Amino acid sequence: MSRVDEFEELRPLLFAIAYRILGSVTEAEDAVQESWLRCEATPTVPTSTKAFLSAVVTRIAIDVLRSARHRREQYIGAWFPEPLLTDPYDDPERSAELADSLSMAALLLLERLSPLERAVFVLREVFGFGFPEVASAVGRTEAACRQLAARARRHVDEGRPRFDADRQKRDELASRFFDAFREGDVAALRDLLAADVQMVGDAGGKAPQWARSVVGADKVARVLVALAEPFFLIGGGVEPQSVNGQPGAVFRDRDGKVLNTWTLDILDGGIQVIRVVLNPEKLGHLGPVADAYAVLREANDARRRGGEGAASSKPA
Repeated sequence: MSRVDEFEELRPLLFAIAYRILGSVTEAEDAVQESWLRCEATPTVPTSTKAFLSAVVTRIAIDVLRSARHRREQYIGAWFPEPLLTDPYDDPERSAELADSLSMAALLLLERLSPLERAVFVLREVFGFGFPEVASAVGRTEAACRQLAARARRHVDEGRPRFDADRQKRDELASRFFDAFREGDVAALRDLLAADVQMVGDAGGKAPQWARSVVGADKVARVLVALAEPFFLIGGGVEPQSVNGQPGAVFRDRDGKVLNTWTLDILDGGIQVIRVVLNPEKLGHLGPVADAYAVLREANDARRRGGEGAASSKPA
């Protein structure tokens, strides 16, 4: 097998590692591409291409994460990872575990770790690399990596996100939620929400946003209905699908452009958290991005007119 073929075969794994370390699709893709350029520039053939490329992409991701930390500290409002619809790394035997490690809640928990701890945790705990490989990847001794892994595991275990184990039930509840949202049914929405549900948005100061966080089933249900009616009047659509391995949806304007994404954390038969990514800079990899301010103006006009003369398109 040629080096190019080996790289293409390993690309899904390399991206999966980089994304979990960085929480950014674009930065992960750049890290994977840079790892290939460094591989091409290496005159000797590595004993294990997988080990070599995994180490290279990890080191690149650590460097990028270190430089990104300051930007994230200065970020306006809540910071969420860039939404990912499909994890290219497929391991059927560990699909549930990999999906949970991809969730918004899990990635936000990893933000508490240092870049080195995060890289060691991802390689060891998520992808099962041996400590010799981890040590080679991060440039530390095996003993140091064991300490880093233990420390990272403690931090993660303290706040490990919990989700309902039955994925089919999660998907069914999410389907009922989006049906109730389309219908503007406050009572039905309230029944599907946990009493202390939170609705949080990441706009980054680059898109219109409600209050940074809406808390409580009654308040969240009413906000949802207030959003739904004008949105559907102007031809907006909701495309339910898995987002970061969890039930969610992509919202689009009448032209099919991406407006935002929603992810739902579901536990004990209720929705605990609704996370909305509105920042257009985090949506470009999903396709053409809508002008959220224009959509909001049109929705407000439709609300004021009470729907008269608004687009007759039905929700998707």
